[in-house]
Amino acid sequence: VVLMGLLHLGAVYALSLVPRAHILTLLWAYFCFLLTALGVTAGAHRLWSHRSYKAKLPLRIFLAAANSMAFQNDIYEWSRDHRVHHKYSETDADPHNARRGFFFSHIGWLFVRKHRDVIEKGRKLDFTDLLDDPVVRFQRKYYKSSVVLMCFVLPTFVPWYLWGESLWNAYFLASILRYTISLNVTWLVNSAAHMYGNRPYDKNINPRQNTLVTLGAIGEGFHNYHHTFPFDYSASELGLKFNPTTWFIDFMFWLGLVTDRKQAPKEMIQARKERTGDGSA
Repeated sequence: VVLMGLLHLGAVYALSLVPRAHILTLLWAYFCFLLTALGVTAGAHRLWSHRSYKAKLPLRIFLAAANSMAFQNDIYEWSRDHRVHHKYSETDADPHNARRGFFFSHIGWLFVRKHRDVIEKGRKLDFTDLLDDPVVRFQRKYYKSSVVLMCFVLPTFVPWYLWGESLWNAYFLASILRYTISLNVTWLVNSAAHMYGNRPYDKNINPRQNTLVTLGAIGEGFHNYHHTFPFDYSASELGLKFNPTTWFIDFMFWLGLVTDRKQAPKEMIQARKERTGDGSA
């Protein structure tokens, strides 16, 4: 609680530094935010949690480094908790059960011990595939040092070294503010996207389509779709326009670094809409 409080106070203070910062520092902070987001969305989420596509070694190394910049637990822990979340969504076995309220599902779940059901039922799931990946094992082994380097040292060093930004400004803007915003954007997928929005694919589950979350989380707000078709690499219906994470994966496919992108067929999507959707799309 104390650490999160101090982090958010630091982020509020960082906002006062924006007018005095070099424009390149602000652009660099946003670039780091995008890298951070990809480490979670394309990496821990769509690749390692859901195995919705396959990535070759250079891309997996890049995504693991970006994931360390995100500082949201190592890939193994993040993916483990996320698989439990999908398996037992909106029950006591869900690590961030949205039925316990917005605050709990957003940040409160980090302040308390996990419900015993999370631990007991989570033990029944198989996570051996995660540790079969040497990139996941390496990041897990050196996670603390990789976080120091990727989340704090590198974002601070580049503006200071390349264009003479003060270390103070670089640290608070590219590290603290960027990190705090990226955390809250990810948490909104657990909170807002489970409470606010429509349910065109399955009206019987909590996750919803939330446009604002989609904009902030670079494509992760199509949440009713994602929980209905969790195997789909795009985490959204084919043809939807704004999904930067999908664009990134598609570009990596074009480069030859991605294979086996899994997609839900249009016929399956339409049939599910008609059978369980709320009629909003």
